[in-house]
Amino acid sequence: MVKIGNLELGEFPLLLAPMEDVSDPPFRAVCKENGADLMYTEFISSEGLIRDAAKSVQKLDIYDYERPIGIQIFGNEIESMREAAAIAAEAGPDILDINYGCPVNKVACKGAGAGILLDIDKMVSMTAEIVKAVNIPVTVKTRLGWSQDTIRIVEVAERLQDVGIQAISIHARTRQQMYKGEADWSYLNQVKANPRLHIPVFGNGDIDSPQKAKEYREKYNVDGMMIGRASIGYPWIFNEIKHYFATGEMLEAPSLQERINVTKKHLGFSVQWKGEKQGILEMRRHYTNYFRGMPNFKPFRTEMVTAEGYEQVLGLLDQVAEVYADYEFSK
Repeated sequence: MVKIGNLELGEFPLLLAPMEDVSDPPFRAVCKENGADLMYTEFISSEGLIRDAAKSVQKLDIYDYERPIGIQIFGNEIESMREAAAIAAEAGPDILDINYGCPVNKVACKGAGAGILLDIDKMVSMTAEIVKAVNIPVTVKTRLGWSQDTIRIVEVAERLQDVGIQAISIHARTRQQMYKGEADWSYLNQVKANPRLHIPVFGNGDIDSPQKAKEYREKYNVDGMMIGRASIGYPWIFNEIKHYFATGEMLEAPSLQERINVTKKHLGFSVQWKGEKQGILEMRRHYTNYFRGMPNFKPFRTEMVTAEGYEQVLGLLDQVAEVYADYEFSK
């Protein structure tokens, strides 16, 4: 049984990665229904929380059906992060997560996210203050290092454990790699081999199929996996991996009707959470992924991403069901 503090997550938990502009409550809802064991919010700016910025505060929205759920924060100032941690904890999450992995310039080049990997001492000090500020388990998501020649992830994991974190998720790329090249999970093996480390280690990066999940589980000795990009438009991946672990067999690809039903559910949650105008706008990034691989789908996609009314989008989805009634997805 993998545990974060007193939170039991099962034998080999599958985590939904925190993804900016993706991991909102509507998306988390469909991932939870399809097997995600632990999910995190989009990352939330510490400065935004302290200033009570509307966009940051809204990201604190969590719902009981999502539990266990973690709120993730980022920032580059220790005092601001400490204050933001306390604010986030008041929203009632099961876990508080610190983002030390975001590679984008507007975050990392200001010393936040993966940028703090250039100052490990500050990373440790910041983490210690956040642990002291809250009464819930603190976890960290990070990368191997800033660059290939600055990888110190074994040391980093141990030092963060020593100041109180209760799990670590490691994206097996450096900041310089961004999302390019192959993730190198061999470093996660090294982290797990450290006899002083006893907290759970979750691997992240390139898990896009049940077969790869099984291979990496057996090869790299991690305690669970965090899945990000592969879940966008395909929340079924969590249950598919679990089924493959249990039986060695692949589930059939979700049918067109299943995809339409989940898209409608996702859209409905989005409109309910953000209101019709904003909810429809924020769903537009998902349509291509839900119907990836379907021939001659571009005209429908164009109509969906320009539709301005909820009923209009539902009508388009019904048209897709009719036009592609005989289409079968394959693995």
